[in-house]
Order: sequence, then C-alpha cells, then structure tokens
Amino acid sequence: QVQLVESGGGLVQPGGSLRLSCAASGSLFSIAAMGWYRQFPGNQRELLATISSLGSPYYADSVKGRFTISRDNAKNTVYLQMNSLKPEDTAVYYCNAQDTLLRDYWGKGTLVTVSS
Repeated sequence: QVQLVESGGGLVQPGGSLRLSCAASGSLFSIAAMGWYRQFPGNQRELLATISSLGSPYYADSVKGRFTISRDNAKNTVYLQMNSLKPEDTAVYYCNAQDTLLRDYWGKGTLVTVSS
C-alpha cells in the first residue's frame, strides 16, 4: 500500500505561481511512477504530468511550458511547480502513484483557485 498526502493548494491571482507537494509513504519500493492530475467539477480527472522512478518527466500539452514536475527521493516527495496560472487552471489537484503491478493510488486532493 502507498499513502499520498498533497499540500500547497490555495488561492492565487492570475499569472501567479504555486507549488504543490505530494508526500508518499508506505510501500515506496513498489512505486514505478508518480504524477499529478486535476479534476474540474463534473469531469474526469485530467493527466497533467508524470515522473518515472528514474526522473523522466512527461507533460500534457495543456500544461507544457508552464508546469514542472520534480521529485526529491530523499524526502519521498513529488512536486508540481505551476507558473503563469490562469482562471481555467482552477480545479482539485490530485497526486497519483502507480506501482509495478500498475495499481493506482491517490491522494485526497488539494484545491487550487486562480482568481483575482
């Protein structure tokens, strides 16, 4: 089992930045990749970025160039640096971990609101 706890969400003005954190615990040796998703009301979760155990990142086109995913293996933490935020980035952001058996684990989510 893997437990994930997100933090760092909140209210930010358009054009501003936020950094989300996801602290992982549990069976960390089984994690193959971690990532960030977001969910708009009434919609499915949207993949934003992933990072492999070797540190290789992947970005969805919608956030490429604005968001950066990184990981600190010593702290068992994955980050999502979000820059140039827009009102349409307002959503609940979720941390995801996928293990070597392709099982998904999710955090409870953190709300990001971009508004003036």
